[in-house]
Amino acid sequence: MGPIRGSKKRKRAEKKADSNAVACVLGDGDWWDEFSRRIAGPVSLSSGTKRFETIFKISRKTFNYICSVVREDLMAKPSNLSFANGKVLSVNDQVAVALRRLSSGDSLLNVGATFGINHSTVSQVTWRFVEAMEQRGIKHLRWPTEEETEKIKCKFENISGLPNCCGAIDTTHIMMSLSSDTSNEVWVDPAKKHSMVLQAIVDPEMKFRDIVTGWPGRMNNSLVLHNSGFYELCERGTRLNGKKIEITEGSEIREYIIGNASFPLLPWLLTPYQGKDLPESRAEFNKRHFATRMVVQRAFARLKEVWKIVQGEMWRPDKHKLPRIIFVCCLLHNITIDLEDEVRDEMPLSQNHDSGYKQQFCDVADKGGHALREKVSGYLSGHCATH
Repeated sequence: MGPIRGSKKRKRAEKKADSNAVACVLGDGDWWDEFSRRIAGPVSLSSGTKRFETIFKISRKTFNYICSVVREDLMAKPSNLSFANGKVLSVNDQVAVALRRLSSGDSLLNVGATFGINHSTVSQVTWRFVEAMEQRGIKHLRWPTEEETEKIKCKFENISGLPNCCGAIDTTHIMMSLSSDTSNEVWVDPAKKHSMVLQAIVDPEMKFRDIVTGWPGRMNNSLVLHNSGFYELCERGTRLNGKKIEITEGSEIREYIIGNASFPLLPWLLTPYQGKDLPESRAEFNKRHFATRMVVQRAFARLKEVWKIVQGEMWRPDKHKLPRIIFVCCLLHNITIDLEDEVRDEMPLSQNHDSGYKQQFCDVADKGGHALREKVSGYLSGHCATH
């Protein structure tokens, strides 16, 4: 996806429309009172607002907004989806079922038993929701505008001093339970598990700004990057091509992202220095680089903690549908950030998202990448010396 640009007037109109959508879910209180009485099992032990948040992992405000996003699409499709007693599922019912499936990671049977519906209905409802979110929620996952990018760069510099940094990149594995026949060997990753790779670039708020998924777990990070649209845009010079900053007379630092040693060192992607007993300036760069890129580790951990369907092993998933489910979970992750969801803010931060995987290493290093890294390292050393 390329940068999305628009006038301030359009942004104000969109913001107003979003606010109105949150406030206009009619009969929401009555809906929850009735819906909660149907819930069976452990999730019914809590009460009130906390009960809702325990079940769906989001606030009522965010739930209402999500309903407003998909309402038109869900209402446009004829539906005979119903509870066991024959009552047809409303839009709020369908969103509730889909969110429970995505956030709990429970089987179709367990989700169905919890809400009093058939497991096939859970499957249909979840997929209808995924299709609607793909179309209607796309604005929540996009590359930042020029104005947004400037704010992002300031926030990254505030973390640990890296100047002109636009994002942090990394990958995580989405586990799958597949048969051991030869057709599935490509999905066996370095940890000897079946998995699908999710590559993401995040901003300082842990918001996903660009994602790539669908590739088999066997592919290394460098190869996934090279097969991404983001790589192509950067190589063409149409991404990370914003304002440069002057560090000394005649010397500038361009926009870039950062990644760990599993990625190639490129003119727009800075990785840490390798080796022991590094000079002080390089060791300092590595320390700041590490502290800054932790934001992407936390984003993946939060994604898997909240949307547990991408945390555990999926039983023989449809490999064509799975990337779309992952994408929608990333959209939902971003929506909780955009709406400043208080439930999200109460959750502890973790960095553990890929247990059992060893650090990959890539020895590809571009001269332009070397030059930029040296400039940034020198800038940090000089900046530290004056403070």
